[in-house]
Amino acid sequence: MNDDTEELMRRAGAFYATSTPEGAFDALHAHAAPALIRQVLLLTGSRRRAFESVEFAFRHAWQHWPEVCLDSDPVRWLRARAHEYALSPWHRLHRSPPPGPHLPGHAPDVLRRTLLLLPPQHRRTVVLCDGLGLTPSQAAAEMESSTQAAVHRLRHARAALSLCLPAPRDASAARSALRTLLAGESTATMATARSLRLAGERRAQAMVGLVCSVVVLFVGLVTYLMLGGA
Repeated sequence: MNDDTEELMRRAGAFYATSTPEGAFDALHAHAAPALIRQVLLLTGSRRRAFESVEFAFRHAWQHWPEVCLDSDPVRWLRARAHEYALSPWHRLHRSPPPGPHLPGHAPDVLRRTLLLLPPQHRRTVVLCDGLGLTPSQAAAEMESSTQAAVHRLRHARAALSLCLPAPRDASAARSALRTLLAGESTATMATARSLRLAGERRAQAMVGLVCSVVVLFVGLVTYLMLGGA
């Protein structure tokens, strides 16, 4: 292990107390991936998108490992990318069936349906603040918005969620129910850290190959034009 790698490992904290970057990545994955899957499942209502979003975040992390390794909060780094990917407007082209109407049922199911009816950024704000315990200013920084906007979204989301629960209908009841949901979803089929590392490496190699091919074609075209004009 060279001096640069040793410095990265020394500065990265508890997750990286291993001898290799691969071991550090695997430790981070074991620690963070299950919770991230549960968060995205709550945000989207789609298990497929939950696993896909978290896999995307970890592949991206491995491709940018020095940056992630030195980040003061690598879990936050991953969470931001998983949430952004999951709630990307691109996914609206592949939208899941909308949640059903508000019918009598178990409180957790009603809470899920109500959450999915909220605008995406309201969903994300209330999951960050009431589900994970971030302050509105911290949530705003992670979402790259103003604190005022985060406070507004949180107030709106809390009001909607509190109405779908049995008494007492207040923010604390909704907060407790949200945290219970975050702790209860299964993540048994998530991809392994090794498979994500290998997938990230294959994508990087494919991108390098594509860039090289484009450069070769461009050089060939320029050469042809120059010789043709001579």
